[in-house]
Amino acid sequence: MSLDITPMVPAGRQLIHGYGNGGFRIGEEAYSGAVLVLIESTVSWDVADVADISLENLAPVIDEDLGTEILLIGCGAGAQLIGRPVRDGLKDAGIVAELMDTGAACRTFNVLLAEERRVAAALIPVD
Repeated sequence: MSLDITPMVPAGRQLIHGYGNGGFRIGEEAYSGAVLVLIESTVSWDVADVADISLENLAPVIDEDLGTEILLIGCGAGAQLIGRPVRDGLKDAGIVAELMDTGAACRTFNVLLAEERRVAAALIPVD
């Protein structure tokens, strides 16, 4: 199942057009597997499960030049918790982490992007 979720956003932004079947449609590209979605770029993310999330593999989000304020973590089919070291590291970087199912993270990312908020998403795919 694939859902279309497209609000109006400025050109060049990484709008999430759909998710499901183990991947994502972001901007004009299709991605298979987990991704990190930044305001103006999307990169593959070598994470299969919430337990794999680390400050090291979130480094592109934590980059101070981006000024990310909110990180939406799409945990797959349901929300889960991340480890305290990751939560504390994100907090120390001035980033609020919100964990939710991947579908909710995709929809919320698009809304915050349309509001021109400094948001990023770390998304684990769903089938």
